[in-house]
Amino acid sequence: MKVLAMIMAGGASEALSVLTAVRSEPAIPFGGKFRIIDFPLSNCVNSGIFNVALLTQHMPRSLNDHVGVGKPWDLDRSKGGLRLLQPYLGRDVGGWQRGTADAVCRNLDFVAEQRVNTVLVLAGDHIYKMDYRPMLQFHRDQKADVTVAVRRVSPFETHRFGIVSIDEDNRVSHFEEKPRRSSSNLASMGIYVFKYNTLVECLTEETDPPRLDFGRDVLPAIVKQYRVLAYPFEGYWADVGTLQAFWEANMALLGESPALDLYDPQWVIHTRSEERPPAKIGPEARVGGNLLSNGCIIEGTAERSIISPGVYVSAGATVRDSVMMNDTWVGPGVVIDRAIVDKEVHVAEGAQIGFGEDNTPNRHSPESINTGLTIVGRRAQIPAGVRIGHNVVVNPGVTTQAFPDRDIPSGETL
Repeated sequence: MKVLAMIMAGGASEALSVLTAVRSEPAIPFGGKFRIIDFPLSNCVNSGIFNVALLTQHMPRSLNDHVGVGKPWDLDRSKGGLRLLQPYLGRDVGGWQRGTADAVCRNLDFVAEQRVNTVLVLAGDHIYKMDYRPMLQFHRDQKADVTVAVRRVSPFETHRFGIVSIDEDNRVSHFEEKPRRSSSNLASMGIYVFKYNTLVECLTEETDPPRLDFGRDVLPAIVKQYRVLAYPFEGYWADVGTLQAFWEANMALLGESPALDLYDPQWVIHTRSEERPPAKIGPEARVGGNLLSNGCIIEGTAERSIISPGVYVSAGATVRDSVMMNDTWVGPGVVIDRAIVDKEVHVAEGAQIGFGEDNTPNRHSPESINTGLTIVGRRAQIPAGVRIGHNVVVNPGVTTQAFPDRDIPSGETL
């Protein structure tokens, strides 16, 4: 079986607010030193797949800088290896890519050049560890045209996923993208195995409306026409497409026996690591239940938090139940509680982030920012003494002059 993996890495999730204002979703830092894209890339190489294409579109520079030529994943190869497929405009192409299926369709010439018989389509924005080889073998043994990886989800979350109904032979009888109500709770993981010929037929057939997205358009339309099977997966998998899901997936790493084991020597999560000194804990520091990354310095208190490379927490400062991304500086007397703080943020002395008991949803995004998290965008400057409530969004690059008052009530956006 000759396999090409195509990773969909061009998306931006509005539900992730300012985290995708400066980068694509797969480039978001996760678990301290990693990026989300590290997980599907590492799954590929750990599964023996070394022919990988990364399809980008939304703000790709951060992602491109991170993956480079694929060296951390042993994908810097002259034959196969990692290929970045950028969006383009041309004589026969109108507008930008309009969905995952459209992105693959525009690159079918590249797929043909690879001379493969199987195409593995992966989402670039999920956190999981998976050996793809059993799924590929299942696809081959069952003589499937398409195989969809599925897992059970909470009935209250079916509206976030493509929901699959199957018969007793694991054949997909119905596929519905993000239904409001569903009798099934079997969710598509966004992992598809296609026979090469089937992929070409599905994407080049002229339809009205056109098939632009795998979950919304392609899978629901082909389940009766082709042999589409479901492959059940029982391991850890998280769709971190909302701020709450992203925060919870990070916090889950702090458990005594986390479902996602980042320390498994048999399944290493590879990443591009910067040369940084070891983490440093000051003589008066208090730390407990954190993930501390290389280059961070803790002089104050850090509790149940993800501390990324280069983060500095001053003496007298407290960081609690928060995700702190690279090179953020936290001044003396600062209190940060239940927040997601992006890279290179400067929090001046005495500021409080996640202050008070009020939990008013964010006025601009009440459906996605309503769980009490406070979000601070990249390179924002928080002035001394300011108090910021819950469900507040501080946009990237905001300076101290943008803060009109000492207190920013819950639910506001700056």
